[in-house]
Amino acid sequence: MAAVRVLVLRGPGINCDEETVLGWQMAGAEPQLLHVNRLVERPGVLEEFQILTVPGGFSYGDDIAAGAVFASVLRDRLAAPLRRFVDAGGGVLGICNGFQILVKAGLLPGPGVDVRVTVTFNDSARFEARWVRLQVATDRCVYLRAGSTLELPVEHGEGRVITDGDVSTGALERGGYVAVRYVGDDGRPAGYPENPNGSVAGIAGLCDATGRVFGLMPHPDRFLFPTNHPQWTRRGADAPADGLTVFRSAVEYWTQNGKQSGSQGVRESGSQGVSE
Repeated sequence: MAAVRVLVLRGPGINCDEETVLGWQMAGAEPQLLHVNRLVERPGVLEEFQILTVPGGFSYGDDIAAGAVFASVLRDRLAAPLRRFVDAGGGVLGICNGFQILVKAGLLPGPGVDVRVTVTFNDSARFEARWVRLQVATDRCVYLRAGSTLELPVEHGEGRVITDGDVSTGALERGGYVAVRYVGDDGRPAGYPENPNGSVAGIAGLCDATGRVFGLMPHPDRFLFPTNHPQWTRRGADAPADGLTVFRSAVEYWTQNGKQSGSQGVRESGSQGVSE
């Protein structure tokens, strides 16, 4: 059976692309890097892949707002190809800056969801870098295992998920669009620092109605090996790396159910193998 093929976008300020590629490789997928401008030129490239990934970083310097410029490229230049890609069974994963981008591009929580949601500055008004505990809050998302708990690191200054009020927040929760929440060690909703940015309802990530478009502020790409965890000696060298389970869950899903892709892949001019 052919490997699940993943297109990993890069662009100015994206700086987690290599870790993300490694995560997909370790999960058994076949990832390739491509600059977002090359995708704008040839959106048909999407047909050759099952999953599109937008990694973390500070795209375009986050000069207007985190992810805003990159999101405008997806929204204004690639909206129709991306919609066809998802409708055909493709998946999209956004990590940290990638999550901000998916929300601001309108890919999350997705079409037909009548709520206003965005990602903005942390309540602490400072950059937060710490490990957090996440509770999976839906059984819909194909990147997650229902009922599980994950520990992942966050590194962001604009990670606070907000809506335009309780009605919208409730609609996200009832509709199953809240994918993961920040929780304390006891598994209950918690305040700062367990919720590092003050997100409403502890929202750490969202998925769309299909469960195939998913974004989260914490970094699964930063926890691919047991020794990445700050307490790995207590957890043991054989303890699962929670970040890797995100990539593996997606690969398992598309291996069993995924859309078909082309086999040629893409290369940017002058590159060999994975695109630079």
